[in-house]
Amino acid sequence: MRGGGSPLLPGRGALSPIRRRLLGRWAVRPVSGLPGVTRCSPEAPRQGAASPEEQRVLERKLKKERKKEARRRLQEAGISVAQSPAARRSGAALALDYLCSWAQQHENWRFQKTRQTWLLLHMYDRDQVPDEHFSTLLAYLEGLRGQARELTVRKAEVLMRELDEAGASADAPLPGRIQRVRQVLQLLS
Repeated sequence: MRGGGSPLLPGRGALSPIRRRLLGRWAVRPVSGLPGVTRCSPEAPRQGAASPEEQRVLERKLKKERKKEARRRLQEAGISVAQSPAARRSGAALALDYLCSWAQQHENWRFQKTRQTWLLLHMYDRDQVPDEHFSTLLAYLEGLRGQARELTVRKAEVLMRELDEAGASADAPLPGRIQRVRQVLQLLS
């Protein structure tokens, strides 16, 4: 290993404070038959040794430090380190896919509460639920039952009152939003 490290203790030979504290309970011993290679093994606990919770925290920090060191070594070697951003899709995309799945493949479709909740929260926003999906959403809302239906009607009525009051004042509400609220109220009431 380069710099006096070992397979279990990568680095340049000097131990960081985190490593020193974590390894305070461990002994570094040579591996028989492999010159220059060391292995860590637990020692008997000493006075003032880290508690199990402290040790877990230190181990997490050590893992992060190892990862950082490996990334640095790859960069030194000239290997491109591509950050892998979480390839997670937005809630909007997932909810609209859920809605399209409901409309097109109803027999393979499965109910997902989080997607329905997202749709109910954002159905009046044209940026979140485009007009081409709103008609499908209305068809989906026809099947809404129980508490979800009652709550949707109550929220739509409150929103309609707020939009009417805002229309009477100087602020002109979005006409598309009012139209959507009316459509939902007509459908569910």
